[in-house]
Amino acid sequence: MAWKIPKIPTFREAFEFNEKTKGELRQLLKPYYIINLILAFSFLFVKLTRPFCELLFAPGPEACELDMRETEILFFLAVVVMIRSRKTGNISLVAYLSSGFMYAKCANMILFFMADPRLGLVYTILFLLQGMMLPEPTYKGPENIVYFRGNSLSEELNRDKNVVWMVTFYAAWSPACIDFTNIFAKLSNDYGLPNLKFGKVDVGRFADVAEEYHINASSLSRQLPTLIMFQEGKELGRVPAIVNGKVQKFFFKEEDIVNAFDLNNLYKKCKEDKKFVPFELKEAKKDK
Repeated sequence: MAWKIPKIPTFREAFEFNEKTKGELRQLLKPYYIINLILAFSFLFVKLTRPFCELLFAPGPEACELDMRETEILFFLAVVVMIRSRKTGNISLVAYLSSGFMYAKCANMILFFMADPRLGLVYTILFLLQGMMLPEPTYKGPENIVYFRGNSLSEELNRDKNVVWMVTFYAAWSPACIDFTNIFAKLSNDYGLPNLKFGKVDVGRFADVAEEYHINASSLSRQLPTLIMFQEGKELGRVPAIVNGKVQKFFFKEEDIVNAFDLNNLYKKCKEDKKFVPFELKEAKKDK
């Protein structure tokens, strides 16, 4: 039986990994992440640290310790964050933290209200102020996107059927499409490969393209933006999905798109094989 020699990463691969890690650490120094980390761990800190626990909580044998209910809530929070991160396939530190911030802050709010309604009210105000004054930073890095005009999309899909395409159909005047711009740019930079490409087409300008792919491009449309995955020149899935002729609600967040199209597994398979083997989507299947 022949043994396979483990693949040793090249200097370039190791360098890119290190650079990515350094970039994530630098990103954590931004005010958004610092404030959210403080809010996420605030209850644990004040509950277990003297003299804060003695000043803020009722005196007693468990004044500076977690009681059973608090432990259960924190354990449930940890389980929810792990399940959510596993479901979305988050593998980076920033993505893992971002997916858990909201759950952690909600758990902290409940814990503070249980300990003292006044503390809960103060924490809620800080929670709301952070949401209004310090939104999550948007991606401002490079993109790897092909912009199509007219029938150039169908020509490209038929030209090389070994390429998997993720194509956004958008309109320049649509606020939802504008909000999705940075997210799609980041996805194209993170997941783009020679056989996994990202494209965009303005259906506000090319109405025939919108009609060809059954997208309503009117001002009242719920299909803008629409993200479609093409494999072997054919549509494999889309969001928002269409079920029984009705457009399903979909939130165009990065983690939801990664989950809907299983992008992490798709990226791995495309990176391993020049010709991608079809797989079954978890979500975003087109209604036939």
